[in-house]
Amino acid sequence: MAIMADAGPSSAGAHSEERGAPIKINRIEISDLMECLALGVKDFNRAPKYGMFFGGIYAVGGLGIVWVAFGLGYFYLAYPFVMGFALFAPFAAAGTYEVSRRLEQGQPLSWRCVLGAVWSRAGMEFGWLALVSLFTLILWLDLAVFLFLGFFGAHVPSLPELFTTIFTTTYGMAFFAVGNLVGAVIALVVFSFTAISPPLLADRDIDFVTALTTSVRAVLVNPRTMLAWAVVIGMDLALSFVTLFVALIVILPVLGHTTWHLYRRLID
Repeated sequence: MAIMADAGPSSAGAHSEERGAPIKINRIEISDLMECLALGVKDFNRAPKYGMFFGGIYAVGGLGIVWVAFGLGYFYLAYPFVMGFALFAPFAAAGTYEVSRRLEQGQPLSWRCVLGAVWSRAGMEFGWLALVSLFTLILWLDLAVFLFLGFFGAHVPSLPELFTTIFTTTYGMAFFAVGNLVGAVIALVVFSFTAISPPLLADRDIDFVTALTTSVRAVLVNPRTMLAWAVVIGMDLALSFVTLFVALIVILPVLGHTTWHLYRRLID
């Protein structure tokens, strides 16, 4: 079963014949999600060097954020920074969409086509979508600082003191719970508009608002399946953080390839 959504306003660009055409959103099940995960793993195994390249860059970026936070004395913001950094995973995985697209169509792979294709097709629209995520990250960091000041005031405890407070006192646990709850709400909102919008922009000549709203509609049409997908992403990213981002070298590309196949199931 599917519903129809307007493709939104048109703008100049390649494949302009796609603009104005209705975008059909399909209903999918958990079984479809599992099949997409299997296809994502298969794509990674078929072209591992590309996926590991993008995953490696993202992992280095995560380590860099933690290093800067501690270096500047903002260690108490390291966790919110890392959680916010996860908002950009769909963009870091953009190259994997092109890899999966080419594997799907039997086209040859090369660094030149993989690195340049997504941005050459999506262009400014992809940048606008990334800007929305950046704005959300800034909002999340502002809320994180507000929550920290609300619980701890102007006093910044040492790192051992902060850990002791969080894990041994009711007060600290409340801070940890509220912070994660707020972060989860923001993450779900961001997930709804980036669930399939990046591969949609990479594959079709549409504007970023249409891609964003189509992604939200796809989530609303398939709440159970997409919530399960969000949980899978959250668990995988949590695993990567535990391994000091090393696991991202494999996790990010697998998630990226899976996102492509999920997009193909959701959108005709």
